[in-house]
Amino acid sequence: MKTRIAALLAAGVLALSACASANPVGSASTAPSGSTSAPGGPALVIGSQPYYSNEILAELYAQALEAKGFTITRQYQIGQREVYVPELQGGKIDVFPEYAGNLLQYLDKNATAKTGAEVTAALPAALGSNLRALTAAEATDQDSYNVTKETADKFSLASIADLSKVGSSLKVCVNYELVKRTSGTTGLKNDQRRDDAVIPVEDSGGPLTVKALKAGKCDTADIYSADPSIATNGLVTLSDPKSLVLPQNVVPIVSAKVTEQAAAVIDKVSAALTTDELVSLNALSVGKQQSSKTIATAWLTAKGLLS
Repeated sequence: MKTRIAALLAAGVLALSACASANPVGSASTAPSGSTSAPGGPALVIGSQPYYSNEILAELYAQALEAKGFTITRQYQIGQREVYVPELQGGKIDVFPEYAGNLLQYLDKNATAKTGAEVTAALPAALGSNLRALTAAEATDQDSYNVTKETADKFSLASIADLSKVGSSLKVCVNYELVKRTSGTTGLKNDQRRDDAVIPVEDSGGPLTVKALKAGKCDTADIYSADPSIATNGLVTLSDPKSLVLPQNVVPIVSAKVTEQAAAVIDKVSAALTTDELVSLNALSVGKQQSSKTIATAWLTAKGLLS
């Protein structure tokens, strides 16, 4: 199994990572990296993952802080956690939109938390003394296992547990980070005693992942639950009765440079952000190809967070 996964990873990453992007054409990636200055406040560096929705979240924080006089440097599309978490821990990045359960599992491989409250309680110790989690939003963007309607109908699939009906081996499209996570293919194998083949697609459940699933290159794919492409492509999201995937509430992670004044600004953004709101913001990127800057400005204005 390990040999096959390694081979698939090597081949898949070479074939897909070079062209992969979690950003629809002309969408959030058009927001420039770099500094914008406003009078007063400490200079803060805000980062994002290479995922259009994560960049939108980062831009919400950035514009809200700028409106209150903070100087912001944008460093978007940085990479996955193995790249940006050390930069956060080293003080090179000050604000980062994260997803609570996945972050906890990355930081603490032995974490036993299952509920949202347990994840929230476990995060401070996992983050260490240099970082802290601000108040999480109601909005979640879960890893979710999806199949085409044809596959769901053929095998009568409704939950992750039903994947056992497909056979002893599945082809699963995921990004590399998810392979060893308990919510990923390791978790599927342990839960169902499966021998699954990993098809690595490094666009964090973006359009390349959707394309691979629809083309039959994989049986199921990990796509973030707030991605509007699930609905627009008629995909079926499998329920998770055993809580294989931890609650993924959007949570800002900040460095010691973030003052209480700055934290209060970010918390107001989180307080206004629901899952439905996040899906709507994502749809503006995927469907209308608006930039993260345009999306953030309109939403923050409507919420009264730029005044």
